Amino acid sequence: MTPAHEKQIPLLSKTYLREFVNGFLNRRLFFSDLVHKFGSPLYVLEEAVLKQRARQFKTAMNKRLPDCGFYFAMKSNNLPQVSRVLLDQGFGLDVSSGMELSAALLLGTDQIIFSGPGKTRTELELAVGNSEKVTVLLDSEGELRRLSAIAKEKNKKVHVGLRLNTNPEGLWRKFGILLDELGPLYDKISGSSHLIFLGLQFHSSWNLDPERQAVFIETLGGFLKIMPDQFFEDLKFIDIGGGYWPSQGEWLVSDQPLAHYCIPAAPIEAFADCLAQSLETHIFPLTQCRVCFEPGRWICNDAMHILMQVVDCKTEDLVITDAGTNTIGWERFETDYFPVMNLTQAMPEERACHILGSLCTPHDVWGYAYFGKGISEGDVLMIPTQGAYTYSLKQSFIKPLPRTIVVEEIGSPYCLD
Repeated sequence: MTPAHEKQIPLLSKTYLREFVNGFLNRRLFFSDLVHKFGSPLYVLEEAVLKQRARQFKTAMNKRLPDCGFYFAMKSNNLPQVSRVLLDQGFGLDVSSGMELSAALLLGTDQIIFSGPGKTRTELELAVGNSEKVTVLLDSEGELRRLSAIAKEKNKKVHVGLRLNTNPEGLWRKFGILLDELGPLYDKISGSSHLIFLGLQFHSSWNLDPERQAVFIETLGGFLKIMPDQFFEDLKFIDIGGGYWPSQGEWLVSDQPLAHYCIPAAPIEAFADCLAQSLETHIFPLTQCRVCFEPGRWICNDAMHILMQVVDCKTEDLVITDAGTNTIGWERFETDYFPVMNLTQAMPEERACHILGSLCTPHDVWGYAYFGKGISEGDVLMIPTQGAYTYSLKQSFIKPLPRTIVVEEIGSPYCLD
């Protein structure tokens, strides 16, 4: 791909990729048995992986910071069982719509952060009606005004924070308020008898390393120096948001089916070290407030996989599967690379082949190669680590969606559908 060549993106190490693939091929009988028992195609959620990622994230941040809060970003995977597992791991939930807020309330949590632009009156009323469980992160002055009016109508006191914009250029300007607006909007919140100011939030996405977050923390520290003493008495948290990329990096397809690009990503422990250092330098001299995080992709990415079967071998280098990319909701694998593994004819060697779905569109692509000795009709294929921004984006388009199988740490796998 020309853009990748222009940016000099390094190639994914074949040794690293083979080790990654072998980790799943070693369990091929277990995954194949799921297809034999429940049919195909399948989403497979591994609760043990989800719990391990949750523990690793919390441990990394708690080791470097004195007081942390953790909220799972539901938009990254809206399967209720994912949130249920993470609630048991001590997470709250970060929601960005009334639909997600309703789902979080049904799960029984009282630790909810409601973020996102353009909250409707109905959504704000739902937040006000559950004000003992929800902190609303205000996205604009207009939203502040509307929420204040609803809270007054309902005679409710609502906990709020302010979302800060980290990039006022381009499309990212839709999110939050500018730092110059912080003082005036804090004053408006303080002047309302129905709003209780608790904190600040900012978010930058696609964080392969912590540089942008650390730079904004430094910028924020400079602005906070001019805030009044009462602001720091009211300030209970600073929320750094999410967007942390899994440590294996971002994998991309290339012009060659057996060569793949990898944009490296920092381990979460490096994020913790860098963010803690920036906070200790620029924020903690001003306030010792709690630091909150909203991880989504980093937590759930590796915990869900997709299983499918080959239904038609049209040629040696073109096969059709029983799963279409409506399973993931978008044409992801025309640009993103994930290994396709033949569990039936397992071998840690990659062979060029178009692996396509059965939707009536040419953009129904799973990959341009597979790991295996060969490929035949009826073979069980696996695409691993599809837990983030795939299940939530699935769509009813042409073909039925897969069933969802949950693999518990203790106990037999079971079907949610």
